[in-house]
Amino acid sequence: MPNTSEEFDAVIRICKDLFLKKTNDYGTAWRILRLPSITDQLFIKAQRIRTLEEKQVSKVGEGIIPEFIGIINYCIMAMLQTDLPREVPSDLSVEEASALYDLKVMETKELMMAKNHDYGEAWRDMRISSFTDLILMKLLRVKQIEDNQGYTLASEGVKANYQDIMNYSVFALIMLNKQEG
Repeated sequence: MPNTSEEFDAVIRICKDLFLKKTNDYGTAWRILRLPSITDQLFIKAQRIRTLEEKQVSKVGEGIIPEFIGIINYCIMAMLQTDLPREVPSDLSVEEASALYDLKVMETKELMMAKNHDYGEAWRDMRISSFTDLILMKLLRVKQIEDNQGYTLASEGVKANYQDIMNYSVFALIMLNKQEG
């Protein structure tokens, strides 16, 4: 019987390791990005995954796994940008960035576990390409919410969409890891 919590944690360890290495190399330069810029970066990564799924050839040499990892890390950045007040310095230490990363992961994992319970792990019977399409749809929703200055009539806000995108990416990586292993 698969253990979704442990599988989630294993994927996040890989993502966080890369995030912290890049934070060590570049600092938190991403803090200068406005949310629409992060959303566009997420869109580029998801669109590349879709293109690779359809064409099945990469001219750059990187497959879809690094793109899903990137999506997870950019979702964390987006959620941090959403929640951090402007007064917080843009230059965070690696330790501060790590603690904030863990906070967003914890919040997102709690949501995933609740939904996973209610949906009965339905994601395990989905295709990876469906996760890609759902991510792209969620990003189009986020872009519309951003274009409407955050105003919605009946929809969840951007943070919930970022959390869903992150969780879809985790699910895709769990499935991809099983295919490779």
